Amino acid sequence: MNLTTRQLRGFVALAHERHFTRAAERCHMTQPAFSALIRQIEQELGLRLFERSTRHVDLTPEGQQFLVGAERLLADFEQLREHMEDYAHLRQGRVAVAALPSLAAGWLPQCLAHYHRLYPGVRLELRDALLEPCLDMVRHGQVDFGVAALGADMSGLDKDFLYAERFFVVCSEDHVLAAQKALRLEQLVGYPHIQLARSSSVRQALERVSEPVPPLLEVEHLATVTGLVAAGLGISVVPEMTLFHFQRNKVVVIPLKDRHLRRRLYLVRRQGVALSTAAQEFYETLLNEPLSLSTEFLQEP
Repeated sequence: MNLTTRQLRGFVALAHERHFTRAAERCHMTQPAFSALIRQIEQELGLRLFERSTRHVDLTPEGQQFLVGAERLLADFEQLREHMEDYAHLRQGRVAVAALPSLAAGWLPQCLAHYHRLYPGVRLELRDALLEPCLDMVRHGQVDFGVAALGADMSGLDKDFLYAERFFVVCSEDHVLAAQKALRLEQLVGYPHIQLARSSSVRQALERVSEPVPPLLEVEHLATVTGLVAAGLGISVVPEMTLFHFQRNKVVVIPLKDRHLRRRLYLVRRQGVALSTAAQEFYETLLNEPLSLSTEFLQEP
């Protein structure tokens, strides 16, 4: 059986109106075209659905059975159409994003809040993770896309460039370097360092452009780096998207002059996999959103 919703609606209209002219008008068709449509349905089914006379149009017993199913199918189709319209107009949907912790805490919240105000019916999921776990979540389809740096293995992933962020030195206010207006990497040699784990994008960016420095302490979280630096245990080199962690009285932020030292950030998605309408909208929003921070620390030295 190969019937269209147009044919089903025509049948239901005639079943209710019991009059070909009125049913044709209801369906915005001429009466000859409407009569042909009803004949096509009966031919497709191999059944007479209506008893016709000069005065009456009545359903046959088979027509009564078909009416029950036709109305149910049309109701289901209408419900499905409305459901898909909700997705098309972003009244429903889901967006799952993985992001580096510094971005998940610093830049993304305002973007998520703006998106949520526009599309409150879309369910949002945010997973913060270090670089490799972040990319793995994208690769395995646990999230729609990620906001991250490039990893050692980018197989199966596509990327769109977002931003190249600068690096800064953070130290305690009584540190010998605290009075400097700007620094170079070579000036940091010999001072105790607090570093993030090797799996972090920050650590990997640093080690691509300079010799690894044995840290005094190696930790997983920027909040821990902040506390250790504020206590005077050492200095740390961090990218600009993390600076909100260090806006406290006991910590001084100093720009690095090394212009070649940048952490490049990307939107990362699986190759050959389409995003949902909701995810695509958020992806494009982030791609077009200026990724920078307005702060006195970001002036070029």
